[in-house]
Amino acid sequence: MTAVGRAWRRVTLPGKVVLVLAALAVVASGLLAAAAVLFGPPIVAFLEANLPLVRFVVAATAVLLVTVPTAFLIIYMEMKVIALMNLRIGPDRVGPFGTALSVVHGLKVLAKEDFTPTGADPVVFTMAPVVVFMATVMSLLVMPFAPGLFGQDFNIALLYFFAVGGFTVVGLLMGGWASFNKYSLLGGLRSAAQIVSYEIPLVLSAAGVVMLAGTMSLNGIVERQAGSILDWYVWQQPLAFLVFFIAATAEANRTPFDLTEADSEIVAGFATEYSGMRFGFFFFAEYVNVFVVSALTTTLFFGGWNAPFDWPWPVTLALDPGSLGILLLVGLAVVPVVGTLVFAAPFWLARSDWPTWQALLAGFVVFNLVAVAAVLGWAFVSFDWVVGLAWFMAKTYLFVFVFVWLRATLPRVRIDQLMDFAWKWLMELAFLNMFVTAGALLVVDQLRG
Repeated sequence: MTAVGRAWRRVTLPGKVVLVLAALAVVASGLLAAAAVLFGPPIVAFLEANLPLVRFVVAATAVLLVTVPTAFLIIYMEMKVIALMNLRIGPDRVGPFGTALSVVHGLKVLAKEDFTPTGADPVVFTMAPVVVFMATVMSLLVMPFAPGLFGQDFNIALLYFFAVGGFTVVGLLMGGWASFNKYSLLGGLRSAAQIVSYEIPLVLSAAGVVMLAGTMSLNGIVERQAGSILDWYVWQQPLAFLVFFIAATAEANRTPFDLTEADSEIVAGFATEYSGMRFGFFFFAEYVNVFVVSALTTTLFFGGWNAPFDWPWPVTLALDPGSLGILLLVGLAVVPVVGTLVFAAPFWLARSDWPTWQALLAGFVVFNLVAVAAVLGWAFVSFDWVVGLAWFMAKTYLFVFVFVWLRATLPRVRIDQLMDFAWKWLMELAFLNMFVTAGALLVVDQLRG
């Protein structure tokens, strides 16, 4: 046996895995470098000639990728907030303060058996959660997160949003019908009844905002609310906001209007026969839909990415990392090492029982937290889109908190109460708001003329 073979046999199993992965990484890097040299120029030329297609692919990929952490964050938020409202601790074991528990829940769902019941239509049964999830994701494409930060903007973006959002009920009906279960079918039919009753006041309440803004472009609606907090449409359309929020709660199937999956009445409604990954897709879509509804409420009534006030002290930070040249590369190599040693020193001195590697690990974590905070602070001062994104997310997650609060507070209503409230109250209030808004605009035009 050669010396290499004897050395390989003495390596532990984790060491063998690391060595194999390192070798594969080196080979892959070489292949990628060769491919870049050979095929790089024609690929770059193709991308430059098809920039709209490239932008669409990048936007669609970004939207798909952002849905997963959004769902995990809202799941954790729901567990923690409801626990604190019930005077419980909530998740506190997996990850710091239990932050990784929602990830574990997601992995648990994906690891379970994916079972198709006897008598079900397997094709429709499989496609139903995909339709629900993709309808939710596609509605995010027109959402303006910040100035210039959106998937696609066109002058009928709001109409597109409502049209695509309506596909959710198609997926729920598909799942309810294909499950070959009476409770699933009842849940699907309830979703159809809800969208027939609540979609109308939802759209009509947004019509008042469209009249004021003069456009259905979501970017245009946000731009017309620029200025201060007094320019937000919630002050000019308070009744529309109230109707919209109630109807959107029913549209998102959230408590107290979660009749499509009422466990006390119809087991789990449309999701009764689902398990594994398909079940996970349904509830990923539900939590992402909470974010989507909250984001649309922010966009239409609360100024979108606009700050509620102008910062009283102008701050400018003229720092261009690209101008540093070779110093930037040296800094990226040296600063992490020095920062880790500096932040590890207090742990090593204060905890004499800690091994050196443990103190270095703690210093590395603290350094990275400080570095990320510094970079975010620099970006917040230097780029308008970062400021806009921060305000947009703060407002949106405020409404997400309200949805969680409603779930922890209110009991579920009956299906007849939900339908009566939609047809006898919200519909009339939405029409009233639309007529009053139209009349007010006519009077203002006459006075100006």
